Amino acid sequence: MLKVRVIPTLLWKRFGLVKGIGFDSWRRVGPVLPAVKVYNQREVDELVLVDIVGHRSGDDPDYESVGEFASDCFVPLTVGGGITRIEQVQMLLRAGADKVSVNTAAYGNPSLVSEIAARHGVQCVVASVDVRADGPGRWRCFSHAGSRDTGKDVVEWARELEARGAGEILLTSIERDGTMQGYDLPLVQAVAAAVSVPVIASGGAGTYAHMVEAVRDAGASAVAAASMFHFTEQTPAGAKAALAAAGVPVRKTFAAPVGS
Repeated sequence: MLKVRVIPTLLWKRFGLVKGIGFDSWRRVGPVLPAVKVYNQREVDELVLVDIVGHRSGDDPDYESVGEFASDCFVPLTVGGGITRIEQVQMLLRAGADKVSVNTAAYGNPSLVSEIAARHGVQCVVASVDVRADGPGRWRCFSHAGSRDTGKDVVEWARELEARGAGEILLTSIERDGTMQGYDLPLVQAVAAAVSVPVIASGGAGTYAHMVEAVRDAGASAVAAASMFHFTEQTPAGAKAALAAAGVPVRKTFAAPVGS
């Protein structure tokens, strides 16, 4: 089994970080850069930074800000939000991103995933999939920050994304988002069983036990969380300790450069 990653998610809206519940009622929680610097010291494996309004304007991503964040980030950084063209991916990578997350654009132009994978490698492509339940054992995919029903079944879409070159899937339950009531384990299990690429469980983490369940019981390869780390005293280091205690292999602690 590959070592499981603990990944804080940073949701970026215009000038700062936000958190909501069910992809709604966004609440500002502070600026981006201090959060990046804090996580450098908190033994995280990676960071995911998503511009949640990037799909609205059609403008290019804010390369300058991404470059500023990346210069102070000493763990792998995935950047998403509003990516529609391969040229934008190239600019984000030059700015310091290690991976890109593609969501909304992939539904209208699935070949974008293939193009990124062909040019930059499958390890560069994180397919972000946001879903709502559609009856027992069924889930539908939503685009545009969870506001548009694509009509696509999550398992079928995950398989297509893998076939097109996605290196991993960031799987988020919209209903569980921000609730801290636990991941949608049947959802994670269904997708993890359907694909061979890593699945990152997202949406609903509130305790270390939730993370253990997502990996041990549902087959996630990584666990992402936002509210749990923003609003409780639980930490990525604590999450790793709990996972290790449950017999889950985790990555070694990352030591940030002195003075960072």
